[in-house]
Amino acid sequence: MDWFSFSFWADFWQNHTLWLMFASAFLSATVLPGNSEVVFITLAIPKLTFNSVFSADILALVFIATLGNGLGSLTTYGIGRWFPQFDSKNDRTLWVIEKLQRYGAVALLLSWLPIMGDLFCAVAGWLRLNFATSCLFIFIGKLVRYVVLLFLSAPFLL
Repeated sequence: MDWFSFSFWADFWQNHTLWLMFASAFLSATVLPGNSEVVFITLAIPKLTFNSVFSADILALVFIATLGNGLGSLTTYGIGRWFPQFDSKNDRTLWVIEKLQRYGAVALLLSWLPIMGDLFCAVAGWLRLNFATSCLFIFIGKLVRYVVLLFLSAPFLL
């Protein structure tokens, strides 16, 4: 087994596509760079070609993507709890703080947004928003994101 060969990794990821989806979704939701949307659509299109939207393969892909992305956001939430008190001068951070103070955990439905979503999760942890409520709205937002991506990828089947 040659761990450094391209063919090893190509075969590995082809046989373990749900692990690839989970890793990509998790990393995309943390402060690390990632692009789970591209991986999701790339994995969804072949499955949609041969199956219905409600097939076990599609539902598993949506579930794993949501789980990975949600757990990544909860990691960012946890990191936010460690932040000391600070006085931010950044307009984006001040806007997120104001929205979370005004709407509470419901604002975490926007945790799917690129860049801003990570900030929402970190600030929610920093503000010590209720963990269970935060989990609920983070996972709902992530689920809606992947369901919308699933339906947006349907035109590529033609």
